[in-house]
Amino acid sequence: GRSIAIVGFDDLFESASAIERPAPQSRHLAAFSTGSADLAVGDYVVHNIHGVGRFLGVRELAQNGQGGDFMLIEYAGDAKLYVPLTRMDLIQKFRGSGDAAPPLDKLGGVSWERTKSRVKAKMRDMADELLKLYAERRMTGGFQFSRDGNWQREFEDAFEYTETKDQLDAARHIKRDMESAHPMDRLLCGDVGFGKTEVAMRAAFKALGDGKQVAILAPTTVLCFQHYETFKRRFGPFPARIEMLSRFVAPKDTQAVLSGIADGTVDIVAGTHRILSKDVEFRDLGLLIVDEEQRFGVRHKERIKQIKKDVDVLTMSATPIPRTLHMSLLGLRDMSVIETPPKDRLAIHTVVAHFDTALVKTAIEQELSRGGQVYFVHNRVDTIVMRAAMIRELLPDCRIGVGHGQMGEAELERVLLGFMKHDFDVFVCTTIVENGLDIPLANTMIIEHAERYGLSELYQLRGRVGRSNRRAYAYLLVPSDASLSEVARKRLAALKEFSDLGAGFKIAALDLELRGAGNILGGEQHGHISAVGFDMYVRLLEETVHELRGEETIPQVHSTLNLGLDVRIPPSYISDEHQRLRAYKRIADVDGAAGVEKILGELEDRYGLAPEAVRVLLQFSGVKGKAQSLGVEAVDRRQGALHIKFHANSRIDPARLMAMVGAIDGAQFTPAGVLRLPLGPASEPGAVLSFLEERLGQLG
Repeated sequence: GRSIAIVGFDDLFESASAIERPAPQSRHLAAFSTGSADLAVGDYVVHNIHGVGRFLGVRELAQNGQGGDFMLIEYAGDAKLYVPLTRMDLIQKFRGSGDAAPPLDKLGGVSWERTKSRVKAKMRDMADELLKLYAERRMTGGFQFSRDGNWQREFEDAFEYTETKDQLDAARHIKRDMESAHPMDRLLCGDVGFGKTEVAMRAAFKALGDGKQVAILAPTTVLCFQHYETFKRRFGPFPARIEMLSRFVAPKDTQAVLSGIADGTVDIVAGTHRILSKDVEFRDLGLLIVDEEQRFGVRHKERIKQIKKDVDVLTMSATPIPRTLHMSLLGLRDMSVIETPPKDRLAIHTVVAHFDTALVKTAIEQELSRGGQVYFVHNRVDTIVMRAAMIRELLPDCRIGVGHGQMGEAELERVLLGFMKHDFDVFVCTTIVENGLDIPLANTMIIEHAERYGLSELYQLRGRVGRSNRRAYAYLLVPSDASLSEVARKRLAALKEFSDLGAGFKIAALDLELRGAGNILGGEQHGHISAVGFDMYVRLLEETVHELRGEETIPQVHSTLNLGLDVRIPPSYISDEHQRLRAYKRIADVDGAAGVEKILGELEDRYGLAPEAVRVLLQFSGVKGKAQSLGVEAVDRRQGALHIKFHANSRIDPARLMAMVGAIDGAQFTPAGVLRLPLGPASEPGAVLSFLEERLGQLG
């Protein structure tokens, strides 16, 4: 009767933040993207050459007496394509925005090439514009901030939590930008509550150190007020005057703030688009911090652009940026991404249930019993008071505040402030809380009619709770008689599944990724993402950036190796088809010898000692990668020799090629650009691959 307790390594040691995460290989950006591994029959896929098709499953076919596993893909006009699973690197799962099925391409790639070139032309315009802006900023001189002094260190040491590695990296990059001679324009992305504001406050403090002023621009009055409060609290021990400009400020006080901005006595001002008005004149603005820029209108964005020209700008966004997009945009925008949650943060426990007064009562009682507060989101202004009355009936001693966008500003401010100061236990409100309210004691949220919200909206709302080290609860309630649409059901399931931390970056893959990408790239890009699928979009974007920057682009060569080998993963080793597909995909995308070792280690850890066939497949994949990097189109094994065909733009050194032909008996190089190498005694799969690998190594 021994008891066993199993404790994860990460629960005992701070491994995640201490160990440097290797930067992903930018060449294989989409390799481990969320999609391709989880293919189900009927899913849409993108083939690099043939375009969008529908996956019909895995088939086993015999070819030249050799068995092999193939993916069956259907194209327009019922055309079928069999793709060997060793070529999974040519396939990505199609991810586009919306639920509409994409049109199937014609086999042969003509329609696909047309779509790709259309998207690429549009992309070139967009990337060109971004590059122009980037170059323009590089040309203009900005203010060069001085290095960190003792005050800065003192300010940073006063932070009450432990910074995450991502926070420190972001702060370092921002300071480096501020100390350079060019105006900064950095985008700081991070999940809700991952500590973007702290990074922004450090930048603001640095600006004050050189006597400059700082403006914080937020899309809503509430968010603006939040920043004002946060900055005031954090800058409390230091001599800085912080003011606010928004509808919450009385006209006579506004006048005092404006004159303070003009004569330089106001150091930091938080405001809504009111800051962009003509009557706001800064004596010496050094840093502009813009929160959720995509929520401003076109007119305001133009005004921000004008200010950007010679002032350092830090833009914050909670719209998750997929890692892949982040990498491909690196040449166009300075970006920092905060992906790690603060230490001690717990995941939000999410419950999807039918609306039931007993459940509401229990949920509120449970939160109040630990001295916490509750958000109750009810998005109908005409019935919101009735909802509050219902809760009062259930819990007579509960203090309830009501807030919605149609209230007078002073009244709304009073309620929000009251909730922040814990004068209320339950805040019955519309989605005005969606952005930026940060109340550590509020750790339960009940959302009524959850099926009516979009995924990103639900996600943002839910991000208002769980901002401290207490367990938070989110109840997504749907009417008991409602038959949920397929989309709503998917949304709620996704939210429940992604209740872990940092899920914003995963939820991104479903909904926000596509919209978020549009936000950062400019609205019209959505359609293009849908046309070619997200992974292909990222790949094309990367190519475009390289071309525009005049960098050498290696032609995309897809090598075919016909070596007559039985390369596959036996079902006896990995019986589950999903997992087998995933393993094929990972092996097909492998990069270099280190990558091969890593995957072999992971497979053996999970499925036991790898059989010979799997080792051969891994070696095969490594050799294929090498051939591709050299620009080899195909290698065929015929009559005891290997025939290696080179691409017209191959990067082989002719002198090495001729030396090899001279040194090996029976080797020849034909006028058609094919190198023929006799295999000699090598016939074992491992020996054939080693022979080819060695020869390719000598060539490049």
